[in-house]
Amino acid sequence: MFVVITAVGPDNVGLADPIIHYVTGLGANIAEIQMYDHDEEAVFAMFLRIQINPELYTSLRTALSEIGRLKKLSVRVWSADIRQESPRVAICTTYRPEPALAVLKAMKAGEIKATPAVMIGNRDNCKPLSEEYGVDWHSIGGEKGEADDDRMIEILDQYDVDYVLLARYMRILPAASCWKYAGGRIINLHHGLLPSFPGIRPYHDANESRMLTFGATCHFIVPELDAGNQIIHQETFSVEPGTKIDEIIRVGQEVNEPACLVKGLQRVVDREIELHFHRVVPRKGM
Repeated sequence: MFVVITAVGPDNVGLADPIIHYVTGLGANIAEIQMYDHDEEAVFAMFLRIQINPELYTSLRTALSEIGRLKKLSVRVWSADIRQESPRVAICTTYRPEPALAVLKAMKAGEIKATPAVMIGNRDNCKPLSEEYGVDWHSIGGEKGEADDDRMIEILDQYDVDYVLLARYMRILPAASCWKYAGGRIINLHHGLLPSFPGIRPYHDANESRMLTFGATCHFIVPELDAGNQIIHQETFSVEPGTKIDEIIRVGQEVNEPACLVKGLQRVVDREIELHFHRVVPRKGM
């Protein structure tokens, strides 16, 4: 089985060696390794993707948790194989309810074979959805919508989630959070076609470029990189020349964006694709 290991903490010497030595001592095959050392923030982060005998998974988690305690590292050990029949998804929102609602409907109908473990918002606009679908809600936003990123990680750990779905969650995750759930576990919906329209006003930017085709992009979040190579799915729609921007935005927000997110999450949950070395690739054996 393939296992993802992440380790994040205050920068120091000798942080990577104990983890690498332990997994290689188990006879694990290291398929991918990345390290990040940010001097200005004094943050160390490491990502490993390894292949091990499934019988060693529990002992691996126990041992690396102890290494993390000793080295003051936040260590996570995860495998998509553990709950492949129904992975647990955290749905993160801000204002717009349509993408989250589409995902919840698709899960309830069995179109997405996953469980909505928890909903998290830096605004409370989507809280009624959580109540309607019986999903626990947690607010992590301040008065101005500023997000408590540490609290978000605590909630994700508490609910033991497999994937973090940013369903039009309008806050940028810090690099440390991205590293903690690295390896294709954070999925974002961008309301424009990447890489052409990456900004916060992609509908307006595309309209000003005289585009007649608009779209949305579902992509993996990767620490400190753009989304150019991490695209999971894109959904488009076309309009007649002269269509008003308000109508373009309405169709995009109410129809196209939700459809894009549902299809993107389906591809991840069904394991059609994987993220290797920051690139989306077809899953081996398909």
